[in-house]
Amino acid sequence: MSRPNTPFVTALAVLFLGSPLIAGCGFQSKIMEQLSHLGGDKIARYTKAIEINPKDADAYFNRGDAKYELEDYEGAIVDYSKAIEINPHVEGAYYFRSFAKIKLGDYEGAIDDCSKAIEINPHVADYYYNRGLTKDKLGDYEGAIVDYNKAIEIDPHYSSAYNNRGFANMELSDRRNACIDLKKAASLGNRVSAQWLRGADADWCRNMS
Repeated sequence: MSRPNTPFVTALAVLFLGSPLIAGCGFQSKIMEQLSHLGGDKIARYTKAIEINPKDADAYFNRGDAKYELEDYEGAIVDYSKAIEINPHVEGAYYFRSFAKIKLGDYEGAIDDCSKAIEINPHVADYYYNRGLTKDKLGDYEGAIVDYNKAIEIDPHYSSAYNNRGFANMELSDRRNACIDLKKAASLGNRVSAQWLRGADADWCRNMS
């Protein structure tokens, strides 16, 4: 039975990073206005902001994002790590550093970073989902399901969590729960589940009541 490849999330999302960082955003925005002459070179602008204020966790975090977008994953990790050094409570820096570690094949490190983000803020479904994805990648399907369960508990409409939990259940030969999850994911608009359910491999699931 074939399982479609489940892509890891590669685009950085805008997250609320918690009050310690938000408190510095006004100052950061003023600095960035002053550096507007540097144009669209975000790395140059954030580097200059860091020169002005070497303790600006925002600037390191944002420069890490810019490096990630350019596929400089090692450089992104350095900047996310510096943001964490300045402010250890910035959950987003751990979370996004996990993406860079995944890109470099450091799955255990990515799991550790997601766990740290969860420790700081246990109410974000994405943190559990991405830790589950990484466990899934390592073949820890039971552990992945635990994390997908938590993501769904926080966000009952999280179609990707149902989709991935369905395929993880399939890996564990739990066909009934796999089918329930994949149908639920498809009903929520998940295209991977919907496509799979239309395929020949899904005859048994389509006929399951």
